[in-house]
Amino acid sequence: MDHLGLVFAELGIIFVGISLLSMLAHRFELSPVPFYLLAGLAFGDGGFAPVAASGAFVTVAAEVGVLLLLLTLGLEFSPKELSNSLGRHRPSAMVDLVLNALPGFAIGLLFGLAWPAAFALGGLTWITSSGIVAQLLRDLDRIGNRETPSILSVLVLEDLAMAVYLPILLVVLAGGGLLQAVGGIGLAVGAVTLALVAATRASHRIGAILTHDQDEQIMLRVLGLTMLVAAATHMLGASAAVGAFLVGIAIPDTLAERARDILAPQRDLFAAIFFVSFGLATNPRDLADYLWIAAALAVVGVVGKIATGWYAARRDGVRPRGRLRAGLALTPRGEFSVLIAGLAVAAGYPQIGLIATTYVLILAVIGPILAKFGDTLGARLFPVPRPT
Repeated sequence: MDHLGLVFAELGIIFVGISLLSMLAHRFELSPVPFYLLAGLAFGDGGFAPVAASGAFVTVAAEVGVLLLLLTLGLEFSPKELSNSLGRHRPSAMVDLVLNALPGFAIGLLFGLAWPAAFALGGLTWITSSGIVAQLLRDLDRIGNRETPSILSVLVLEDLAMAVYLPILLVVLAGGGLLQAVGGIGLAVGAVTLALVAATRASHRIGAILTHDQDEQIMLRVLGLTMLVAAATHMLGASAAVGAFLVGIAIPDTLAERARDILAPQRDLFAAIFFVSFGLATNPRDLADYLWIAAALAVVGVVGKIATGWYAARRDGVRPRGRLRAGLALTPRGEFSVLIAGLAVAAGYPQIGLIATTYVLILAVIGPILAKFGDTLGARLFPVPRPT
């Protein structure tokens, strides 16, 4: 079989596999996300059905999946809602940093990692997977919940913080000086600020450009704008995911609902590929040596994110059950953690890659399960008093 035929065959195996796993997940009323991740392990290097030929397509499709997840998530909220929420949650961002980044850094030093590697480890334990959380909120029908704005505020602040953290990390890993770090930070923060101002002040103009009678035209225009903004924010040192999210909130309410409906099939397809892609590059045999370190980090990470979500939701006046749901929803790690690990591996710290892969898979699988049973756990811990 020639290369193109092999790629088609492998993609067919992937699509049929995730279809069957999705049916299984819905049969047990669970999110399909952990099933997709385990499918990636099965189809990846070291799995029982490796699909190496389609790797290039899957890599690009996975990145598109992240952008579409964040775009459609942004369509749920207006710039005013986002601005108010972000203003309230700056203290939540500091709590998130202290409870999730510093423990990762400290554990890295404790286990004998060089301090640049420990700095990278702190970053990958800090950042929640926006892609997995976005899918979870949709699968569990929690987009309209009282705690959801708190969750989104933490996610967006984390993504914005990455615009500062990543340039510093690159300088640290390369052994660069203070001036290089300051320059990278300034460029990244400027890009994020410009994008946020555009999103809050040009909403109606953007809506006029994107509106059309034909659904196909709306799809192409929204996707085109999203990719261009994502490319610009990425090239300027910020997160492409932030760019996609800002496009979503910049689209006015008059068009947002229609755009969500039009983009739903594309979002679901590319999001599924995104989750499968995590496991594809991982050989399960290489994970055993670092399982205990990753497990320790995962325990600390779950506790830290529950506390962060609880604090953020409490600031919004959410009741205890909702605070617990917020914390559990923030536990999955994903795309940014993998990105940080990749930078560390490229700089000569290969152990970070194996720790990160094991850590991400643990929390990407356990996180959605914890979120699923958040209501049940909350009902037991915080029962509603019966009227007397």
